[in-house]
Amino acid sequence: MGKQKKSRHGVVYSTDPRYAYAEPDPYQATTLEPALQKLRVHLDRKQRGGKEVTLVKGFVGTKEDLESLVKTLKNKCGTGGSAKDGEVMVQGNQREKVIKLLLDMGYSGTKAAGG
Repeated sequence: MGKQKKSRHGVVYSTDPRYAYAEPDPYQATTLEPALQKLRVHLDRKQRGGKEVTLVKGFVGTKEDLESLVKTLKNKCGTGGSAKDGEVMVQGNQREKVIKLLLDMGYSGTKAAGG
């Protein structure tokens, strides 16, 4: 087995015996304004048995805000979906509808990405 690198984000060494390094949680940050978000909408079929899924990547914010965005998109598209690893997944080929909805909600940095 090879050596695994530890990503310590600038921490090299500490002499304090009570020091415990804690990984920063990227989903506990504050939510950016919708106009400042740069969302990319992809159409994906990988590892899903040929079923198409619309992915929204690039959301920066709390987990609660991400869940509310997922709920809104699912209701407006009339399909299922979920939030996983900071990405929004909406079932089916809903890319054009999702882009229009996000632009109407104030996410002005939304673009289609991928093929």
